[in-house]
Amino acid sequence: MLSDFVTLRSFLPAAALLLTTAATHSALAQSLSPERRPRHYDKQGRLYYKGPVRFTLGGGVGYYNGDLTSRLGDQFLGPSLSAGLLYQFHPHWQVGGEVSYLQLGAKDYLPERGLAFQGKNGVGTAFVRWEPLTDPGAYSLPAGQSALIKPYLKVGVGLALYSPKAYRGTERPSGNLTPAYLKPERYDYPALALTLPVGVGVTVRLTSRLNASLEGSYSLTTTDQLDDISTFIPTGSESSRSASSLNDNYGQLELKLEYAPWAR
Repeated sequence: MLSDFVTLRSFLPAAALLLTTAATHSALAQSLSPERRPRHYDKQGRLYYKGPVRFTLGGGVGYYNGDLTSRLGDQFLGPSLSAGLLYQFHPHWQVGGEVSYLQLGAKDYLPERGLAFQGKNGVGTAFVRWEPLTDPGAYSLPAGQSALIKPYLKVGVGLALYSPKAYRGTERPSGNLTPAYLKPERYDYPALALTLPVGVGVTVRLTSRLNASLEGSYSLTTTDQLDDISTFIPTGSESSRSASSLNDNYGQLELKLEYAPWAR
């Protein structure tokens, strides 16, 4: 009996130490667990977590719609490149920012006028993205299975820095063709304009951290000089280059990769 008591007394401190160590380890593991992140609930009371942050990189073509033309056959399609960030703040909503570079160009749909232009543009936008379909993965992280395909709508606001050159001709400028550019309508190019982009796209999940999206967007602008052709009469000219006072707009079609380095 005495020996058992002595054994018990020697065992208790070791057991207490073991339990304390286990409790500390458990608390540390819970503090690092995704379930210890701030929890949020939708209108149906379902639990979800915000995030992750995704980096985006895209490439495609830019499309012009203005005084000269809106027809595809008149376009001098140019590259469109973009990079940005996305953040999921609700299972159906994302917010993001993006910078883009695109080249626009086109020839005149009126042969008798015979105008054309080419322009370089830099754009910065902030936007929200809405996904109408429910993604189970948004509610069951980290072990949940995300939807394979998700369509979305996008709307935003931004600023465009545009620098066009107008000329007479029907061909795209190249190494073998340098047109005689017309006197610019204004002398402060590159100039700024407000843009209001709207878009639609579809996202395909490739891995838990990598998505691919095909996105088409159309941006309204507050300028009629995206092509350097408007109702403004340049100094030394007898008439304006255009009879339309409507603002110029542009579109983009891009394939994008979305990478989330900290996704669980």
